Amino acid sequence: MAKLDEGFEVCSGWRKDRQDNALQRNLPSILANKLISAVSGVKLHDFGCSLKAYRSEVIKGVRLYGEMHRFLPIYAKWHGARIAEVPVGHHARKTGHSKYGLERVLKVLMDLLTVRFLDKYMLKPMYLFGFWGFMFFIASFLFGAWSLYMRTRGYFFTATPLPMMAVFSFMTGVICMLMGLLAEMITRTFHESQNKSIYLVSRTRNCERQAGLV
Repeated sequence: MAKLDEGFEVCSGWRKDRQDNALQRNLPSILANKLISAVSGVKLHDFGCSLKAYRSEVIKGVRLYGEMHRFLPIYAKWHGARIAEVPVGHHARKTGHSKYGLERVLKVLMDLLTVRFLDKYMLKPMYLFGFWGFMFFIASFLFGAWSLYMRTRGYFFTATPLPMMAVFSFMTGVICMLMGLLAEMITRTFHESQNKSIYLVSRTRNCERQAGLV
């Protein structure tokens, strides 16, 4: 809590000296945390530590689905939160069995893909779908041009799969473009219908005086 008083919006615990099985728990945790840090840009040693403290304004209204709770500091960082990490004590499990292990890494990877997509393309999905749409259009043009060249050399269109590949690439490009437009409409509808801001205001200065000049 002292870190929150210092001005940080998030304080995350770090089980620096974990008392767990090195192969089953510690190694998968280290790999997962390094991967999450590299992809998200949020430098934490222990995303899975449940001992965390947040200021309410940075997580208010956040909806967590599936097992996305481990990425809550990332959501806070997107809203401009400052994050501190504090080493905490850890004790080995006395009873029961942990559900975490190497098999959880795959789930973390899939969740991480979702987080990466939301981070880069939540407000501009057309950038992603449009890019791949243009790539398929270029491929369609190249396949079509090559099939025409083969035709001038005496080959029939049915002799190669190039014409079908050109048509398939063109149709896939159109689908990507339409998906991008649909995603843009959904994104705008989501934010405007809920009056949901894409950022949080930490403090304001001289707003009253400037408002009187408008």
